Amino acid sequence: MKLYLIILFIIFCSCTNNKAQETMKYNKLTPEEENVIVHKGTERPFTGKYVNYKENGNYTCKRCGAILFSSKDKFESDCGWPSFDDEVPGAVTHKPDMDGIRTEILCSACGAHLGHVFKGENLTKKNTRYCVNSISMNFIPAVKKVNNDTVYFAGGCFWGTEYHFRKVAGVISTSVGFTGGHKEDPTYLDVCTGTTGHAEVVQVVYDPEQVGFEKLAKLFFEIHDFTQTDGQGPDIGEQYRSGIFYTKNEQKLISQQLIDILVHKGFKVVTELTPAGKYWIAEDYHQDYYEKKGSKPYCHIYRKIF
Repeated sequence: MKLYLIILFIIFCSCTNNKAQETMKYNKLTPEEENVIVHKGTERPFTGKYVNYKENGNYTCKRCGAILFSSKDKFESDCGWPSFDDEVPGAVTHKPDMDGIRTEILCSACGAHLGHVFKGENLTKKNTRYCVNSISMNFIPAVKKVNNDTVYFAGGCFWGTEYHFRKVAGVISTSVGFTGGHKEDPTYLDVCTGTTGHAEVVQVVYDPEQVGFEKLAKLFFEIHDFTQTDGQGPDIGEQYRSGIFYTKNEQKLISQQLIDILVHKGFKVVTELTPAGKYWIAEDYHQDYYEKKGSKPYCHIYRKIF
């Protein structure tokens, strides 16, 4: 009997410690937050942070951080508190309120008081309104989807061309390789023969919200000789030709506008505008060449034209 009591005592202490540890994981609450979340109070209508909030993301429990509601289910009810017509599955517990009339909603993970749920009001197709205290929640904005664009610039030796584009704010990544020809999976030595049809190019991946294509295209024209046919300085051959391989019609239009400006300035422009095709990345030792070498290109010198 004595041993049995000892075992019960150990189990009780273990459960108590576990509960204490779980409680310690909760976020610290202000007195105002505790009044609503713990003591089931209600914040005054039209005063909460999220009443008219319209950002995309998820609403989480302020005490434990569990995701409760999605912004896609939020709607304007003009009731004075944030309203949702659905919950994240399993995130919210429903139970009869102590007033015997309403249905209380609580965080299923920690039991925090959220507000009440009402049905039959015909405010949305789901015919449900989760009326939630702003003070019971935090908001996590949705991760912004990045829509990067890509373009391929051919301006002679791809080492120097890449050097300049790597330094542009808004450029996400660069690599050097080959495109525009007929040989499958060409090597650098293959392209050097001048018989593959490929050009040495720099693949530029950029965020159009940070840097416009026009800025990139202007830089392209200002770092190489766009009047030299099939070559750049001493580098002679079709692989060194001047060209822009575009992936969007907008890139083509802007490039043509810049070419027209250059022609109007008296330049004989030989730059080709070609839809982007298959891109073959060059060998590793060509990537970030001047960065690895710790020097600057001698064949791609910036000069302001526009």
